[in-house]
Formats: sequence, C-alpha cells, structure tokens
Amino acid sequence: MRVLNDIDPRRIETSGGGLSVRTVGNGPALLLLHGFPQTGMMWDPVAVALAAQHTLIIPDLPGYGLSDTPVSVDSASKRQMAVQMIEMMRALGHERFDLAGHDRGGRVAYRLALDHPENVHRLAILDILPTSEYWAKMDRAFALKIYHWAFLAQPYPFPETMITAAPAHFLETTLSSWTRTQSLDCFAADALAEYRRNFSDHSILKAMCDDYRAGASIDVEHDLADRAAGRKITAPTLVLWGATGIAANASTPLDVWHDWATDVRGAPIESGHFIPEENPSATAEALNRFFD
Repeated sequence: MRVLNDIDPRRIETSGGGLSVRTVGNGPALLLLHGFPQTGMMWDPVAVALAAQHTLIIPDLPGYGLSDTPVSVDSASKRQMAVQMIEMMRALGHERFDLAGHDRGGRVAYRLALDHPENVHRLAILDILPTSEYWAKMDRAFALKIYHWAFLAQPYPFPETMITAAPAHFLETTLSSWTRTQSLDCFAADALAEYRRNFSDHSILKAMCDDYRAGASIDVEHDLADRAAGRKITAPTLVLWGATGIAANASTPLDVWHDWATDVRGAPIESGHFIPEENPSATAEALNRFFD
C-alpha cells in the first residue's frame, strides 16, 4: 500500500530556506531522510509498515524535490542540512527523535548524530559509509562504481551542462545501474515522476551538484576533524546495506562503522543500493525491530 502521494506536503521555514515535508502515522517521531537522486517519496514502500508505530516525518532534503535550494556549496554541507532538520523537527514539536537516512540522507543523519547527540534517540544508516571513508577507499573498482562523486563535484556549470543534454537518460541509467536487477522495476511511477522533476529544473540540478561539491570538500573536513578529535556517534546505531549495493563494494560496512559509533549493529538486505524500494518488507522489518 502506498500513502505518501495522497498526503499534501507542508512547508516549514528554516534558517537555510523552506522545507517540504510530509507527515503520517502515530507514535514516537521517526525522521526519514532520502538520498540522491530521489525525494522523500523513496520511503513510500515502507511508510505504511513504519507508520503503524511511529509518526513519520519525511522531508525533501534542501535542494531536492519541493524544498528550497541552498545558496552556496557551504550551505549544502551536511552540517548545515542537519541544522535545518533540527529546526524543522522543533517546528513540528519534536526535540528528540529517531532518525534514519539513506544515501545522501544517511550523510545528513550521521552528521546530525555527531553534531547534536542530544537530539537523536536512535540512528539507522542505509547503504553508505562515512564520506571521508569513501574518498579514502577510491580505488579503480570503486571509482568506476561511484564515478558520479567526482563528476558532480566538478565546478559549475560543467556537470549541470552535461546532464542537461540528456537528463532522463542520466537519471534512469543511474537508478537502474545501482539496483540488484539493473532495472527500474522497483520504482513506482509516481516516485519516478518526482525524480524526473529533479532533473528538469536547473536550480535543483545545481543544488544536487552542490551537495556533491560539499561532499568533496567541507563535508570531508568535518569528518576528519571529528576523527582527529576522537568524537563518535553515541546513539544506538543500525547499519543496513544492500548485499549488492554501493557500501558493500568498499568494505564490510559494520567494520567501518564500529570506528565511528560506540553502539553498532546491522546486516545486509537482499537488494542493491535502493533498499527501501527494492526490498521494502525486509527493510521495514529491520527498521521496526530496531526502533521498537
């Protein structure tokens, strides 16, 4: 059952601009953050199962979907996005909450947990390793797998201009190549329509590239500063990764996250990178078990 397309998003103003957010369910607050090249609609396949026991707060990240775009690369940092998430949650009446993030949303999520531990009850991270770890492990095989990290981080307007020549092709090739079946079969038509809109709006396209420009610069600096200072995530942390996903190509995800968090558990999901859409039942079961 799908529910998010029937919910009109609300607009919440933050210090970095307005955020488009959908809410559904009852119970303790659970903030769900999407990744590239998607919107909050990626959570729709698991929303009903999670909403039975949680109040789900599902925004479009800054620069994606219907949310405002950051004004600079620095304002596209995961630190600034984390601040906006906290401001949004406070506006909705939630000071402390559970948190799950996939892909770029996972990077916002772990940054929020590092910078604002008092706000995070429990944390789930889906199919990523920390940003600085990805760059450090960028060998030939991994660079071919995540070529977009270096491409999208190139100075404006090079990647934007190239993608604009064939936006649907870039999007659909990216999506399908990261799934277990190498197809678009797991993506609902309404979700794909939202993802396509991301690539038809030049301001959003630039914001997505700025997200990756921050990921190649200021986000790495923040990660390395935390490592040098010995700071770790203190919230109980669940790590899920696709058995054929992106994180599994770099290292054993749990081994890496044990260096970044004090209380870590996790397991692979039978899927590629897009865990909630490729295997919603296993994803919802794992998240519900952890957050309950």
